[in-house]
Amino acid sequence: MSDTSRPEPELRADYRILRPISTRWSDNDIYGHVNNVVYYSWFDTAVNGYLIEEGVLDIHRGPFVGLVVQTQCTYFAPLAYPQPVLAGLRVGHLGRSSVRYEVALFAADGPVEATCAARGHFVHVYVDRQTRRPCPLPADFVLALEKLK
Repeated sequence: MSDTSRPEPELRADYRILRPISTRWSDNDIYGHVNNVVYYSWFDTAVNGYLIEEGVLDIHRGPFVGLVVQTQCTYFAPLAYPQPVLAGLRVGHLGRSSVRYEVALFAADGPVEATCAARGHFVHVYVDRQTRRPCPLPADFVLALEKLK
């Protein structure tokens, strides 16, 4: 039985923000390409780096934290150290206390019209740092996320 719902690779132009990711020697596995678990780390790094640079996330003292409640990734082509990578970011859904981030990874040294090597999503639910209960997203945070739609 074939699965016709498999995601298709997308283009850089499908993403509003592109962030550089440096690969490391330790990212490659025994098969000579970046290990699948590293891709999830890159997703987190790209999103949180963007939020920190926008001035809306204080990972040490902020009143709220984002907890990952769902992740998914589809792989289309290998990436390998020392290849530079670009992470494309967008917001697929913005809720009261949650965000679905969509991320695609591209070979930075490839042509602009090349499709992504992988794409996926993860959902953050933002919770009060102390109570760990969902909290509404602050207005400045929402404005930063609107740039990713």
